[in-house]
Amino acid sequence: MSDATAEGGDEAAVLTERRGKVLLITLNRPDQMNSINGALAAGLQAGLDELHGDDELTAGVLTGNGRGFCSGMDLKAFAKGEDIGAVVNFFVNGSKKPLIAAVEGFALAGGLELALSCDLIVAAEGSKFGIPEVKVGLFAAGGGVIRLPSRVGYMKAMEMALTAEPIEAAEAHSVGMISRITPKGGAVDGAMELATKIAANAPLGVAASKQVIKATQGTTEADLWAMQGKLQATVFTSNDAKEGPKAFAEKRAPEWSGS
Repeated sequence: MSDATAEGGDEAAVLTERRGKVLLITLNRPDQMNSINGALAAGLQAGLDELHGDDELTAGVLTGNGRGFCSGMDLKAFAKGEDIGAVVNFFVNGSKKPLIAAVEGFALAGGLELALSCDLIVAAEGSKFGIPEVKVGLFAAGGGVIRLPSRVGYMKAMEMALTAEPIEAAEAHSVGMISRITPKGGAVDGAMELATKIAANAPLGVAASKQVIKATQGTTEADLWAMQGKLQATVFTSNDAKEGPKAFAEKRAPEWSGS
């Protein structure tokens, strides 16, 4: 097992472990519900570099340590302006090699967007998926509002985005957002089983299949990213975007201004 050490000598924010031809990448901020900060972003990038740079590795599994997969952005880190560019790049481009998200507990906000950026999702029963960003003055700009309509359907995606309410694994599976449901505690094993089957196949054929299947979801995703970028520039620099993390840190209800 190797690790990507957090800045300042803190415990590693991301761990990696080789299991045959599969690399297990574990988000390792359990006390912060694996929320995304600069150290985790850097660690994720290091894990992906390890996966992509080793010809002996043909697939990866991404999971979270502790009681959940990932709760999204660390709002305190966001307020401080920590660099999470590596995660943003992953949201847009995903992984070059097949990558499976193994979700226990929850995948919320940017955590769900991490999972949606993977090629497959395996989830433990009872786990929850949601994009609650509108509650803190933002919106799911890491691909959530772009990808959810093709994963859960237009109406459910709209409901999830506007109400900020999550759905559970059973519903996510029924609409096709996740590939398999496992018993609690079994998500990594379920994802490893799938990854091992993928790793047994021809890499070029797997890569081509992945590319074509992604293309069938539409060729306008680049246009959607461009449109979203303009909206993000307005929303993420707004007074409400400052008020949301501040209110969260101060443990009070936010006072929205709409500006």
